[in-house]
Amino acid sequence: MNYCNYCPGYCCYRLDGSVLLIDADDINRLARHFSISDGEVRKRFMENRYTLKVEDDGSCIFQARNRMIKRCTIHAVRPMQCRRFPYSDACPYLEREDLLATIQPRVEKSLQNHWLKKSQSESA
Repeated sequence: MNYCNYCPGYCCYRLDGSVLLIDADDINRLARHFSISDGEVRKRFMENRYTLKVEDDGSCIFQARNRMIKRCTIHAVRPMQCRRFPYSDACPYLEREDLLATIQPRVEKSLQNHWLKKSQSESA
């Protein structure tokens, strides 16, 4: 069984000191996916020259807020660093309690915020 199939996207939350390295091939793949120019990808989705923007909770901007698993909305065109993770090793979130303890509250808060907002908009 592949744990990633049931994971809420732990690796999609930026930890302090980490960065998702985006290269020209990643940018071009995203541009083709969204039918926009490479420059437009940089302007809309990139925080700086090398990484994607993140939400306030540190999650990737392409992470779906309305589901618990399979949350990557660009999975077919995701960056190479995302494709390669966990680099033929066991997932560090399963191996290291400190990482899981850091990320799990963010995942729960993100999902909770989505469902609270949805609930409030439906009752309005």
